[in-house]
Amino acid sequence: MSNGYPIEIHGLRKAYGSFVAVDDLNLNIEKNSFTGFLGPNGAGKSTTLKILTNLTKASGGNALINGIDVNANPKEALRGTGTVVETPEFYSYLTPAETFRYIGEIIGMSSESIKTQTDEILEEVKMTEWKDNRIGTFSKGMKQRIAIGQSLLDNPSVIILDEPTSGLDPRGTAEMRQILKGIRNGKRDLTVLMSSHMLYEVSDLCDRVAMINHGKLLLHDELEKVMFSSGRKVVLKTVGSIDEAVSKLKGLSNISDVTVLGKEITVRLDGDREAQAQLMKEVVSMNIGIYSLAQSGNTLEDRYLDIIKESR
Repeated sequence: MSNGYPIEIHGLRKAYGSFVAVDDLNLNIEKNSFTGFLGPNGAGKSTTLKILTNLTKASGGNALINGIDVNANPKEALRGTGTVVETPEFYSYLTPAETFRYIGEIIGMSSESIKTQTDEILEEVKMTEWKDNRIGTFSKGMKQRIAIGQSLLDNPSVIILDEPTSGLDPRGTAEMRQILKGIRNGKRDLTVLMSSHMLYEVSDLCDRVAMINHGKLLLHDELEKVMFSSGRKVVLKTVGSIDEAVSKLKGLSNISDVTVLGKEITVRLDGDREAQAQLMKEVVSMNIGIYSLAQSGNTLEDRYLDIIKESR
């Protein structure tokens, strides 16, 4: 059944009585991708992640990690998988170093590897200064950083995160985002699936997105394709003749619409970043008094709201 994806979901279903939380969900997560898992409250995101991490059993279908069925062989499937699902809990009387040693021993790491990775990971999650402090004295944001750190132990090939910035204050959220960027940009052979309600966060971190609602998959694609599937809006400002500028812009390739408001001209550009770069070159060569060119709209929030609205 496996197709070689790090995470595979085939016909997944989870029902609680008459309520169906996950409904025939099919989703394959690309290797080495950082995928944002999106959907409104009650869409089935957390239930799906709980099935993947063996915190709940599916009513039907299959969930595989590295080709191994989580339901049939959870221990083997989750070997090499780091997870942060729900609110992380730790023994309050242990320090981060002691916690990592405890977890490392449970998963079979050598003492030398535990020590080396503890120092490296605490540096990565910016907790080195507190490695010997009791976790019971930590803020929620600090505990969340320790949770992310423990998920990195033993160099996992897959990490599953359920709203890693939930409940954090603005500073904690920004710090967590920087940590996740570091993980994303690291040299690890790593696939990350992260649920989030923070669409700016997903735009900033992820290269792919999957959206679900009512337990069904609505969309799964590269982030850029999702954001710009309906074209790019580009706003130009001119000190020259509006009529001349509009006339010349309408003659360009990949321009599907041109509108004017005051001295601002908004064009809809069909194409990718290369098409936008070409537009900039063409605008400069026209010599029509354009002094500003900026992308407008095309946020993940715009596309998310459109897609979720259509699925109701």
